[in-house]
Amino acid sequence: MLSIVQTALELGLMGSLTVLALFLSYSMLGVCDLSTDGCFTLGAVVGAVVALAGHPWLSIPAAMAAGMLSGFVTALLQTRMGVDSLLAGIVVNTGLYSINIAIMGGASLLNMNKTETVFTAMKALLAQTPLAPYYKTAVALLAVLLALVFLTLFLRTRLGLAIRATGDNIDMLRASSVNPAFTTLVGLCASNALTGLSGCLLAQAQKSVNIDIGSGMVTIALASLLMGRAFAPNGGIPRRALGAVLGAVVFRLVYALALRLNMPAFMLKLVSSVIVIFAIAGPYLKARYPELHRRLSHKYGKGGGARA
Repeated sequence: MLSIVQTALELGLMGSLTVLALFLSYSMLGVCDLSTDGCFTLGAVVGAVVALAGHPWLSIPAAMAAGMLSGFVTALLQTRMGVDSLLAGIVVNTGLYSINIAIMGGASLLNMNKTETVFTAMKALLAQTPLAPYYKTAVALLAVLLALVFLTLFLRTRLGLAIRATGDNIDMLRASSVNPAFTTLVGLCASNALTGLSGCLLAQAQKSVNIDIGSGMVTIALASLLMGRAFAPNGGIPRRALGAVLGAVVFRLVYALALRLNMPAFMLKLVSSVIVIFAIAGPYLKARYPELHRRLSHKYGKGGGARA
């Protein structure tokens, strides 16, 4: 059971980087980036190819740079070509499928069993220490902490405040002589860099990458983000970002519990969809509950009085 929890924690931490990416794009910019699946795979593929070439540490910035390029194209379609944000994400995600296979040399699977990665380097560093069994957790936790520090500091800068204003009140942003196209561009590049990093770490942790590694990632990340709001419905950026990370970990624990209960693996995407539905509809139904309760009480209370 402890090994299952540890695996869920590792996957949750690595996946939380994608959740933080959606936190930046969806919560701050107000843009639902549907290129997440393809960008996640792009980061995984680029990171794997660079690691296979013998440069494990270079794979991290390479995957992030690839993610930034994906975000740049998505933002360019939205801000300079008049493409709707949802459609722009779909178009980029579709195009990335072919690009990812091309980067993989026409194959659909890359094996890294004997490849030096950031995880094998951490394993060697922690050898002969009590933390040796937790080398994957250490790498994922370090990446998440750095991402949290980056978001906290970045969103407090002048540019970061402008990005936050883009999603809150774009008219006020224009009145302040700030170009929302620029803030959208920077925001999507930063968020997709985190997505690429997430894909890179997951691919190196499982020592392989296939073309479908990012399938459904946007749904999982969105579900985790919405679950994270329950942990931090209010508060500043650090608290809300930490809530997003906790949401990702809890979501993976739910996955682990479902597998522990012998739920078929093909049902897990349905679980993701149900969690998203409840996470989105929950606050609405909670707000409507007093009115609904009052109506039902009035109706059945009156009917009960008439029968009496």
